[in-house]
Amino acid sequence: MIEWLFNPWVIIIVVLAVVFGNIAALKYTANMKFDNQKNAAKKRKYELDRLNELDKEKYGKHDKK
Repeated sequence: MIEWLFNPWVIIIVVLAVVFGNIAALKYTANMKFDNQKNAAKKRKYELDRLNELDKEKYGKHDKK
């Protein structure tokens, strides 16, 4: 059984399967869009702007320096 695993043809087939599998995975994930990061940044900016507006309403419109 162990001689069968170390047969050069079996090793070549396994290596080719791994290489083609990795290429297929890269092709599948290459065009994915990661909008979650952009949306999270926009949401944080919106929340920060909203907190600044509420702060100005509560404490007045003067700038703190």
